[in-house]
Amino acid sequence: MAKVALIGASGAVGSRILKELSDRGHTVTGIARHPEKIAALPGVTARKGDVFDSQALADLIRGHDVVISSVHFLDSDADTLIAAVRASGVKRYLVVGGAGSLEVAPGKRLVDTPEFPAIYKAEAQKGADFLDKLKTVGDLDWTFLSPSAMFIPGERTGKFRLGQDTLLASDKGSSISFEDYAIVMVDEIEKPAHVRQRFTVGY
Repeated sequence: MAKVALIGASGAVGSRILKELSDRGHTVTGIARHPEKIAALPGVTARKGDVFDSQALADLIRGHDVVISSVHFLDSDADTLIAAVRASGVKRYLVVGGAGSLEVAPGKRLVDTPEFPAIYKAEAQKGADFLDKLKTVGDLDWTFLSPSAMFIPGERTGKFRLGQDTLLASDKGSSISFEDYAIVMVDEIEKPAHVRQRFTVGY
């Protein structure tokens, strides 16, 4: 079992990852601005943390086996998060990514398509920039897990497909539930298969 620091443990995605980790018996330090919003689950310790305070964050995550960041890209800073993980001495770093940087055709990203919703563009672009930054990081065992285009609350089905850099879609569109996404994230902790890579999950 791993000792996991989860940044953004009270969020829509983070709370599902937290439950999946707890259900599988991992020990989790859940970190959020408002720790009282972190679900009280077996093996979970809630801590208050600021994603813009690199040193304080490093102190919170030091001593863990794995760090996961599940925070909106517009509400955080890639350099600060990466610096905190580096300073903590933890080598394994997983990031809840976005779909915008996935390709819909060779060399064409989803975020660059005309139909991409303007309301999500800034977040998607910042997520793509985060991934580009990670690709230059050689001293951390990072993984960036991109969801499909529709990333929404749903069921934990355990039935999904994995891909690499191309948006996964079916005749029903491109989607993944927070619950099934959480399975894939915790699978990657238990059996690392995409170290220093981005990969994606969808139906």
